[in-house]
Amino acid sequence: MESLKELYKIGNGPSSSHTMGPKRAAELFTGHCRGVDAYRVTLYGSLAATGRGHLTDTVIRSVLERSAPTEIVWKPEVVLPFHPNGMLFEGVKQERIVDSWTVYSVGGGALADEAGTFARAEHIYPLTTITQIKEWCYREGKTFWEYVEDCEGPEIWDYLDRIWTVMCRTIERGLNNDGVLPGGLKVARKASTYLVKSKSYTDSLSSRAKIYAYALATSEENASGGEVVTAPTCGSSGVVPAVLYHLSTSRDFLRIRILRALATAGLFGNVAKTNSSISGAEVGCQGEVGVACAMAAAAACQLFGGTPSQIEYAAEMGLEHHLGLTCDPVCGLVQVPCIERNAIAAARALDANIYATLSDGSHLVSYDKVVEVMNETGHNLPSLYRETSEGGLAKRYTRD
Repeated sequence: MESLKELYKIGNGPSSSHTMGPKRAAELFTGHCRGVDAYRVTLYGSLAATGRGHLTDTVIRSVLERSAPTEIVWKPEVVLPFHPNGMLFEGVKQERIVDSWTVYSVGGGALADEAGTFARAEHIYPLTTITQIKEWCYREGKTFWEYVEDCEGPEIWDYLDRIWTVMCRTIERGLNNDGVLPGGLKVARKASTYLVKSKSYTDSLSSRAKIYAYALATSEENASGGEVVTAPTCGSSGVVPAVLYHLSTSRDFLRIRILRALATAGLFGNVAKTNSSISGAEVGCQGEVGVACAMAAAAACQLFGGTPSQIEYAAEMGLEHHLGLTCDPVCGLVQVPCIERNAIAAARALDANIYATLSDGSHLVSYDKVVEVMNETGHNLPSLYRETSEGGLAKRYTRD
């Protein structure tokens, strides 16, 4: 498996696969295709179906039009076999195509192409399933975050410290922003209101209102194109930060313990990414919000002293109960139902932690099995439920 640095990435929303990935692809293409009269970019499948709402064309033009006029061609009906998020970049000079490149945005801001130009980053984790890693933990008397440190080296803590700083900054910015989100759905920001209302409640209801507020804060910042951390994607970026921010502020956990929880969360996200997918266009929202819930549940369980088996159980529940979740963004925007899903998933992660902590950690279905089922389920979902806005809630809602 790759480094957690390939999972946790800092960038601008609203989508890691539809915004961050295409922007990086445009930067790479303009880097080696210069001196042309124009660029033409053809977007296929999911990128074309929901690209306008995800600002795909905007970010591509922001890069390429510094050098030459850029035409965007939309082909949502054409799905390339390698991956649903396909892009064809072409450089045009004197009405002739002088350079072309087909590339795919495969989730979490990562790129791939059929020529293998984008060989995956170095694989530094020899074990690629939670079953294997858990056996290592019990054999060595260590826990998941120690496995991360053994594989990544001590420098991973500086990186995760930066990740945590950005996560906190995003939440705090989101809690202080008001107004309507861009895109035409007229969705009002709610994070600040939820936080204010949380202060009028007591105990468990106040706690629940705060976890909603923190998740809404990040998700609303993401929807407006603000800076977020992929965890594991932009569309699901509100879940892990909300859980950890809530626990760090309400329980006074030391910063290093939060970073260790982030490491454990990343390990579970990495296993899902390696053995299945975190791309909504490939496996639906179960690969985004579902994996994020599993990551947050694992992190919370570790903070509360869970054993490796209990931590795995919490993560397994977080993902299992999102199996089959469709990716059906209304109007192609990462707003409805995406923002609410982040808030509910954050609360569900805490519930999974409590359930697992009350148990002895024994469970029949492993996290790895659920990842396998997620992969199978995702590929069996019709394409209209995989980030195309052609089915589900997206089809039932008509913008006035």
